[in-house]
Amino acid sequence: MDFLDFTGEEMYFNEPLAPDVEALLTDASQRYGEESAELSLMRAYFLEPQHLTVLVALYRYFYYRQRYREALITAERAIAIVAERLELPPRWEDLSESNLSAATQTSMTLTRFLLLALKGSAYLLMRLDDPQAALARFEKIAEVDTSDRLGINELLTIARAAVAEAAAEQAGDKVRYLKR
Repeated sequence: MDFLDFTGEEMYFNEPLAPDVEALLTDASQRYGEESAELSLMRAYFLEPQHLTVLVALYRYFYYRQRYREALITAERAIAIVAERLELPPRWEDLSESNLSAATQTSMTLTRFLLLALKGSAYLLMRLDDPQAALARFEKIAEVDTSDRLGINELLTIARAAVAEAAAEQAGDKVRYLKR
């Protein structure tokens, strides 16, 4: 399936927002880089907890503030919401090429959004020094995106190397411990 073929579909940010939520997002963007922007983003989230525009804004705030744990939680929330909308399994581990193919019939843009959110969450896990968890997510994406339309192969290579390096360090620690 070609994850770049999504012309003519509405994007998540085209979904209408309540005026008060839109005002909160505008306020947060005007205070970009300030900690006070978080309050507006959190208010927007409490008003529209399932709106992808709100979640993306919150994710970006956390990511650019290098609050990777919070960004990961936000990405996982977005994944869960999109999986529910597409009637996909709630656990990303249970995604398959066949159920994603069926989801593309509902919305290619949401299917692609889900996979990009999964990719983003894997990247965050790398930043959080959990290459094994990141690798599992990268491998899932590679399993369903066999043409590498989402650009996962290089990240997959980096994650595999990080996992191997962590295993080698752990083995070295065991050897040093046994020599004592």
